[in-house]
Amino acid sequence: MDINFNKNEDYNKLLVSDLKNRFAKVKLGGGQKKIDKLHEKGKMTARERVDYLLDKKTKSIEIGTFVGEEMYEEHGGCPSGGVVVKIGYIKGKQCIVVANDATVKAGAWFPITGKKNLRAQEISIENKLPIIYLVDSAGVYLPMQDEIFPDKEHFGRIFRNNAIMSSMGITQISAVMGSCVAGGAYLPIMSDEALIVDKTASIFLAGSYLVKAAIGESIDNETLGGATTHCEISGVTDYKAKNDKDALDKIKFIVDKIGDYDKAGFSKTESFEPKENQDEIFGILPKERNAQYDMLEIIKRLVDKSEFEQYKEGYGQTILTGYARIDGWAVGIIANQRKLVKTTSSKTKPTEMQFGGVIYHDSADKASRFIANCNQKKIPLVFLQDVTGFMVGSKSEHGGIIKDGAKMVNAVSNSVVPKFTIIIGNSYGAGNYAMCGKAYDPNLIVAWPSAELAVMSGNSAAKVLLQIETASLKKKGEKITPEKEAELYKEIKSRYDKQISPYYAAARIWTDAVINPLETRTWISMGIEAANHAPIDKKFNMGILQV
Repeated sequence: MDINFNKNEDYNKLLVSDLKNRFAKVKLGGGQKKIDKLHEKGKMTARERVDYLLDKKTKSIEIGTFVGEEMYEEHGGCPSGGVVVKIGYIKGKQCIVVANDATVKAGAWFPITGKKNLRAQEISIENKLPIIYLVDSAGVYLPMQDEIFPDKEHFGRIFRNNAIMSSMGITQISAVMGSCVAGGAYLPIMSDEALIVDKTASIFLAGSYLVKAAIGESIDNETLGGATTHCEISGVTDYKAKNDKDALDKIKFIVDKIGDYDKAGFSKTESFEPKENQDEIFGILPKERNAQYDMLEIIKRLVDKSEFEQYKEGYGQTILTGYARIDGWAVGIIANQRKLVKTTSSKTKPTEMQFGGVIYHDSADKASRFIANCNQKKIPLVFLQDVTGFMVGSKSEHGGIIKDGAKMVNAVSNSVVPKFTIIIGNSYGAGNYAMCGKAYDPNLIVAWPSAELAVMSGNSAAKVLLQIETASLKKKGEKITPEKEAELYKEIKSRYDKQISPYYAAARIWTDAVINPLETRTWISMGIEAANHAPIDKKFNMGILQV
């Protein structure tokens, strides 16, 4: 019996249990009372609409479940950013669905709502994936209009994207299933086809109250912009639906007629489960974020048949590189090795012990070459992050760590094949960048509940911040006792630890999701399938390299 394994297992399964509890809470959106009110009006909730639209008994992944978590609390909060986004299948065709949640401030747009909608469109554009909008929104949340209305990546970008996507031939279908007002009215009408639900939905640039105030005209909302008005008088919408289910059935009917797509041509064979038990991931992954473990054992539990062919196995061992298949799809894996490794000695080069999770000049060099190889062969890349950063010190600097690190960053930046990033543990500093962090446009980026994202670890940061804080207080003439110092440290570390949580990152869309480790294969597989909709039309070119 391995006591450590059992301790790790208990700890990591508790993290997954916490994940499930958080998800159960966020699924309620604005709360059960608001859900009941929708049902009384004969309307479905955003999640019910999405689930009805997607094919039964098929896999799906949800983007941005925890967006907005613990944000805007002074405004009543914004669970899931007030919008539900899922990638799934409609009549066997992979699509992305975006549904406003009317239980959250009547579906009004907070700043983070705009960011999440733009992320959904970004995924659609990048993968040429059909997108379905289920509209039920009161428009911009007025108390925060300055943070959502005027800038480049704000509300207006949505409609610009509608136009760009249309010119790219990406299918866009909208169903207006509730309010659709002001600037938001352009979204469904800039889609290829627009549906509207009779009696419960309306579209107008200004509602009856504003019309009365602006021009003195008295008119009810249904006559102003209801289904009959837009389907029979204005011609703004294309289909009238009797109720929510009828609208969703019509969407299914339309999607079913979409022709096949041009394929990128990534290698796909029969899918096999890993030979090693996937549940053992929970016992292998250590509770302490600075503890050692063998990343190879994690990889074996993620890939088909547990088969992983290593590239340059004996060189640059703090990064594992190699080929495998996940759900039948060929992938190139780049993963941080977390155990202490020993280099091979020679007459000119003594043996060196290298810390796990650290990128050295040889491992950066190896990873750059492997990324180039995968681009040559049209193989999607999977990054498994548990990285504390690049090696520091005179030996590393003299060995050219900066130029080798720059080479790796260059390779990641210019890579043209799909990239998927899984943050397993630490994701610190420049290590996050080199291992394809959010800034490097991974097709999807997700975190396990064990992940931490920050410039540096909580302990290191707290010590630095404590020094700054104590120096400042001493300048003001305050006496710092050991007790006061300990209290300050605890306060600083607690604040910092909150910021490095995977949920803090997910709330701000620095990652697409926090996932159960056992869902990793599904996310990568569906991500590659989505990417296969978009043939690669850009040549791989790394540009100038400092060698």
